[in-house]
Amino acid sequence: MATSDNGTFYNNKSLERALRILIVFNTERSSFTLSELSDALLIPKATVLRLCSTLVTYEFLRFKRETKQYSLGLKLFELGSVVFATFSLRRIAVPYLVKLQERVCKTVFLGILQDGELVYIDKKEDPLNPVRFASRIGARRPPHFGMLGNVLMAHLPGHDVTELLKRYPLVAVTKKTITDEAVFRKRLGIIRSQGYCVDLGEAFEGITGVAAPVRDFSGEVIAAVGLGFISSTEDDKGLKRIVRETLKSAAAISQAMGYIAQNVSV
Repeated sequence: MATSDNGTFYNNKSLERALRILIVFNTERSSFTLSELSDALLIPKATVLRLCSTLVTYEFLRFKRETKQYSLGLKLFELGSVVFATFSLRRIAVPYLVKLQERVCKTVFLGILQDGELVYIDKKEDPLNPVRFASRIGARRPPHFGMLGNVLMAHLPGHDVTELLKRYPLVAVTKKTITDEAVFRKRLGIIRSQGYCVDLGEAFEGITGVAAPVRDFSGEVIAAVGLGFISSTEDDKGLKRIVRETLKSAAAISQAMGYIAQNVSV
């Protein structure tokens, strides 16, 4: 059962039955006929047929007409790959995020694009800093939000950028937020060519963000590592040092993910 903010419990019977169908499969029993599913779950055949038909449509199940058997579909494999990749990325990135936080004494973030949104999958805060960033692990933002979103969108194909901007139009959250699409696309090109992003108060007033891309073994950008700090606490020299440290950390995580890091001079 799920619970709402006011404590009310909800239970969707059809969804529950669909989930029961999925979890009845295991390594010892990877396929079932309609009758076998009905018997195993004590659910009427007509109901099982209706639910299985929907699960097949969305590729959560496969149906072989020759044997009249159902088995788990590729959609579950795809979703499992996303979960595995995210967990693997977090596990690999943790020591590098900790070292980055210790070297620069700023709040460090790791983010990915998932279902067209920026998702924070890790965060390391400076325990001595009284300022706390609201962005928490698991939080979702528009794909273009802040330094992480800019870096991730900068490495997407042009048609993907167009689609995301249709779904999530550019909206001003501070006086410095870029809301002109042409200017934003030009900004993405600069980020892509220089290899990092510096956000000067575009997401939060008075806050500077720095981020760089993380790549996997194929060279694809799979995440962004970045940090945020009060702009007035660092001069130009300090900002350049933070950019260098962020690039080093992103390169180290990328190398640990199988990508051969390249030196970037700043």
